[in-house]
Amino acid sequence: MGGVLGRWLRWVSVGELLGFCVPTAVFALTVALGVPDLLVLPAMVLGGLGEGLVLGWSQSRVLREVLPVPARRWTVATGVGGAVAWALGMAPSTFVAVWTTWPVVVIVLVGAVIGLALLLSIGLAQWTVLRRHLARARWWVLATALAWGVGLGVFGAVTSPLWRPGQGLPLVIAIGLLGGALMAVSMAATTGVALRELLRRQVLDAPAAPEPERGAQTAPGNPS
Repeated sequence: MGGVLGRWLRWVSVGELLGFCVPTAVFALTVALGVPDLLVLPAMVLGGLGEGLVLGWSQSRVLREVLPVPARRWTVATGVGGAVAWALGMAPSTFVAVWTTWPVVVIVLVGAVIGLALLLSIGLAQWTVLRRHLARARWWVLATALAWGVGLGVFGAVTSPLWRPGQGLPLVIAIGLLGGALMAVSMAATTGVALRELLRRQVLDAPAAPEPERGAQTAPGNPS
């Protein structure tokens, strides 16, 4: 179990960075082609699906070494979670003309619900698969939400000071990929620590094998 964290960190960091390239490329195409705003949302949802599929596949490379998790189901579940996350994340900018007319209290409440749902989306989707193989799988949902909160926070802290109005698309994408790489590493590290702890707890919770009785008689047919 000691090497799980290192393998997870390598596979998931690279997997998430490669996966993040999918919605990044989709966004670049929508800008280059002048896609209408209402069509950008479904395009980015598809990009999120692609990101989730790549991330799920990379995670399954490590999970299959320690748990009998079906790689295909895990990958598909992660893809669905990624699509939902991007749908929630893109909705505010897509429908900005609608929600800006709402009372401030409603905006805050709806924003909080959307933000929480976004952070929980991938973990909940993965939980539907993991709960059959890990006793404390419910904690994975919270750990994954925390990991994405950390990752998105790192992404925002890196990209916000670097992005400037009037920058060319290649520079905008390069900054986004830099933030994406750091997001991937921080998310992978947080989920990796959580996975290692959950696996350790599963081992500790497992019932110990019964010890053989002392002085047991020799079985018939095998005289001592």
